Amino acid sequence: MNITVIGIAGGTGSGKSTFTNRLKEKFGDRIAVLYHDNYYRSQDDIPFEVRKKKNYDHPDALETDLLIEHVKALKEGRAIDCPTYDYSLHTRAKQTIHVEPRRVIVIEGILLLADPRLRALLDIKIFVEADADERILRRIVRDVKERGRDIDNIVEQYLTTVKPMHYMYVEPTRATADIVINSGMNNVAFDVLQYKIAHLLEEK
Repeated sequence: MNITVIGIAGGTGSGKSTFTNRLKEKFGDRIAVLYHDNYYRSQDDIPFEVRKKKNYDHPDALETDLLIEHVKALKEGRAIDCPTYDYSLHTRAKQTIHVEPRRVIVIEGILLLADPRLRALLDIKIFVEADADERILRRIVRDVKERGRDIDNIVEQYLTTVKPMHYMYVEPTRATADIVINSGMNNVAFDVLQYKIAHLLEEK
């Protein structure tokens, strides 16, 4: 099976998850979707209060080697068991997600384009960008509603790690993207990509 891998990167709150989830809703089980966030390292051996203050926006916070291994396996036609992450506990969860190889694989994450080994596995590279004020507001809403975080922790984390890491590791990867879009709700970009994916799925 000839497999195409699409990477969707961008800063926190940029809309990359929105764009990815729109593709997932459109194509369902016809495509495989992986989230780089699920590959955050396990921290069961670290006290919770210490975990809360760790830098989660540095490439070392993610087990990218495992993601690379999984992408290669899927490209070779082998299923994987993807890890999951518990954001409220700041560590890897017990559950895994079984992922079968598909003709199209979509991978999403802020640091997806930062590792040249992972970047080399991507056939189409997309960077979603948004104004910094919009990104932090979206992050606050998401982390409070979906991840059980308190605002003080979110603001401290943003100022001490998220913002500086964005300009150090995320923003520079914009130049490596094939396509740069300005919103997860950019319908023109979505129509173009969904047309491309539909074409790939129909190929023999």
